Amino acid sequence: MTSLARSAGIDFGTTNSVVALGGVDGEATVVGYPAPGNSGSIFRSALCFWEDDAAAGGVAKEAGPWAIAEFLEFPKGSRFLQSFKSVAASKAFEHATIFEKRLRFEELGHVFLDRLRAHAADALKDLPSRVVVGRPVRYAGQRPDSALARQRYDLMFAALEREVHYVYEPLGAAFSFAARLDEPATLLVADFGGGTSDFSVVRIEAPGAARRCTPLGSAGIGIAGDRFDYRIMDKLILPMLGKGGTYTSMGKVLEIPAGHFADFGDWARLALMHNRRTLAELEKLKRAAGDPAAIGRMIAVVENELGYPLYDAVGRLKRALSTDEHAHFHFDSAGVQVEADVSRADFESWIAPDLARIATTVDVALDRAGIRANAIDHVFLTGGSSLIPAVRRLFEARFPTSHIASGDELTSIAHGLALIGQQDSIAEWTASNDEAEQV
Repeated sequence: MTSLARSAGIDFGTTNSVVALGGVDGEATVVGYPAPGNSGSIFRSALCFWEDDAAAGGVAKEAGPWAIAEFLEFPKGSRFLQSFKSVAASKAFEHATIFEKRLRFEELGHVFLDRLRAHAADALKDLPSRVVVGRPVRYAGQRPDSALARQRYDLMFAALEREVHYVYEPLGAAFSFAARLDEPATLLVADFGGGTSDFSVVRIEAPGAARRCTPLGSAGIGIAGDRFDYRIMDKLILPMLGKGGTYTSMGKVLEIPAGHFADFGDWARLALMHNRRTLAELEKLKRAAGDPAAIGRMIAVVENELGYPLYDAVGRLKRALSTDEHAHFHFDSAGVQVEADVSRADFESWIAPDLARIATTVDVALDRAGIRANAIDHVFLTGGSSLIPAVRRLFEARFPTSHIASGDELTSIAHGLALIGQQDSIAEWTASNDEAEQV
């Protein structure tokens, strides 16, 4: 396939990444990975570093499911980063401290891309001349700087030494969905990733048309799967780690500052709490806390690098509540035990404010496209969080159920990006580097 590939589509996701290759036959194939214990096309957006005298610079590196496997085997001797894409547009993020080194975003990206290609074996050894990379309509973060994110993306993907184009992620999914249709239609794509939820309206012409797809309008918001995970963490886990508790200072009883728990909401920062300064501050807080055992559990999470397994348990609960009305949460590791029964109604109440903002963003996308909901012929839901019943109900309230489709939730974007890369001209699909399409 590689020798015949005309384009590559890279869905660089907050949680998962996928690569597809577009051939001269007009089709696209998703690249597979022989991952530890679970072969497939999904490459987790994770990095792991550990000290190794035999490695270049004394630090060994891994990415994807191999990074997770390495971290789980030697958690205390590793530095684990997940969802580092979420800081692409953050001015506050300058570098990640990895042992004695400071790595900028693009340097983390170079490690990630190198391992992404290496684990694909011959499939990505020789990339085609054109690479199409997905980007969110709106980057994650409270004040995302799209120009900074573009600069970092440029530096990151320059390592591929290919012609790189950026396309809004939901437009990639739209092009993939268009392959299913044999008649003209107006399509709304709703892409729910780990860091952002993005929406695009696209006009699709019948097969054989000179211009098969035309983007009409897009909108996005920095709320998605990771935010939903944090809602569970905030309501279920953090109270067990001291949030809402008190401590004594100069004879006064004060509430523990929320800042101590801020990093628990960001995968990219949680692993970085494992440093002498943070642990010393937490030990001091423990001595003054009204419930020192709770702060002890927080210290155990940080000291024993429990961020990944804790969030993994949270993710399993979220997925269970997508199919069942009730689910049991269980976590027991290295001094931290949490047991709770959680209902879907509880979870939906926790994410209700987020769902309201997502619903508003859907309406903005329609407004920017200049059409009303009744003009939409098909709605394509993609991304892992599209499986959450409350998310699906947002669309069932606006569109006939028969118009709503899903499938290939984790691979449709990369597939469509590779198809876009096969077009003679892709200028109409490339994303502008401004905030005009953002909410």
